[in-house]
Amino acid sequence: MTSPVSKTKRMRVLRATFVAVLLLILPAIAHRQPPAQEGFVPVDQLPGAEQMPAAPLVAAAYAVAWAAVLLYLFSIWKRLGTVERELADVAKRIEAGSRR
Repeated sequence: MTSPVSKTKRMRVLRATFVAVLLLILPAIAHRQPPAQEGFVPVDQLPGAEQMPAAPLVAAAYAVAWAAVLLYLFSIWKRLGTVERELADVAKRIEAGSRR
């Protein structure tokens, strides 16, 4: 007879294996390729659902890039302010120490 601990451990391993198999199989099932088309189809003859306008995607990419640059510059500006305050404090300490 097996102990309850080993049954619990076995069930965990079985569940983990099942989840791993599902995670490996589901993407393959979800991304099946559509049936092959016969011959070449020009882009202007594709259905609307298969055409992707480039302008909104390019604009979104530039917006994300500029937002990242501006966030980076803002973080540098904030850190520079902190460093300037610390340098001013050090200068005051040095000046106060030299007066003694």
